[in-house]
Amino acid sequence: MLLELKAVEVRYGGIRAVKGIDLNVGQGELVTLIGANGAGKSSTLKAICGLAPVYGGSVRYEGEEISRAKVHELPRRGLVLVPEGRGIFPQLTVQENLAMGAYAHGGGGDPEPQYAKFPRLKERRYQTAGTLSGGEQQMLAIGRALMSRPKLLLLDEPSMGLAPLMVMKIFEIVREIAASGVTILLIEQNARLALEVASRGYVMESGAITLNGESRTLLADPRVREAYLGEGAA
Repeated sequence: MLLELKAVEVRYGGIRAVKGIDLNVGQGELVTLIGANGAGKSSTLKAICGLAPVYGGSVRYEGEEISRAKVHELPRRGLVLVPEGRGIFPQLTVQENLAMGAYAHGGGGDPEPQYAKFPRLKERRYQTAGTLSGGEQQMLAIGRALMSRPKLLLLDEPSMGLAPLMVMKIFEIVREIAASGVTILLIEQNARLALEVASRGYVMESGAITLNGESRTLLADPRVREAYLGEGAA
């Protein structure tokens, strides 16, 4: 198993944001974690990446415990996060942002594969990132992460704030990345799209995993259909 969480708990003061969850992602899988805003999805990702302290439980990556690893070490080991809000450098150009993505491996990465994947970025390669549209910034954030040559890509709400056509484009790109062999853990509020693109899914409510299974099973589950797909009870 590439990533394995066992009884992971995250607390902020006296608040239990993540309540002892189990979750795993196998090599080459695209797995999604869905749930309403505030369910604990982003806190789970932060626990994996060392950005939130793991109060209890275990986070294992490639068989090794990483809950106490230094944050900057993880990208070098192939665990890369595209954060909610994108986290790009607005004053740097597109090309400079991509170069920062190669920093974990000593820099000097070739941006051309990312320009082939994101032709719009190539057109704007010398433009400062802060002047890009929201969709272009999301493409840049994903492209920068791919410059790190990830084994496991963590995507936190990639569709947030984007127009519907751009959301479809981003999810098309996510499919292509998964097809290239990169393992993905996708955190997403758009439950339908997330489950359609993933092979397996977890449903998170109030800091706990309440359902998990194959995506097609979750899409057919009346509880998921009512709570997350807006279809109402049968």
